[in-house]
Amino acid sequence: EKGYSTNERTGIRPTLELNGIWGGYTGEGAKTVLPSKAYAKISARLVPNQSSRKITEKLIHYFQSIAPAGVTVKASEHHGGEPYMTPIDSKGYKAAAAAIKDTFGKDPIPVRGGGSIPICSLFEQELGIKIVFMGFGLDSDNLHSPNEKFDLFNFYKGIETIPYFHQHFAAM
Repeated sequence: EKGYSTNERTGIRPTLELNGIWGGYTGEGAKTVLPSKAYAKISARLVPNQSSRKITEKLIHYFQSIAPAGVTVKASEHHGGEPYMTPIDSKGYKAAAAAIKDTFGKDPIPVRGGGSIPICSLFEQELGIKIVFMGFGLDSDNLHSPNEKFDLFNFYKGIETIPYFHQHFAAM
């Protein structure tokens, strides 16, 4: 996306992902067929001020609007959640930053991740609490890939950080 850095595109911008597409003959070998049906699975990463319901409705409407005459579009929503972003001026973030500094000896650099944990926005909405995320993995850990890993050093540093977080949070 022009005008945005790689970090912005992968962490804070909305996305639409094509997770899979299939149709026609999908068995072993080759067959030349015109499929009577085709399927796709998509997902989207939302950002603050977007509504999962509204985005779903817009996507379905768009796909229906571009379908050729005689083609029926059916769509079903499997699951979703509202976007959530931890405010860096929140008590939880400040406690986490102090705890990470205690453990690693350096101030953390806030990074927005593009992951999804749908219950976070619900916790804020229903319980009135802010959620804070503390990540201890590295880019080289290849999160969610076939060769995903997590170094024991970072695992133990994460364990070491949690009591500091509790201390700082309780003191605020």
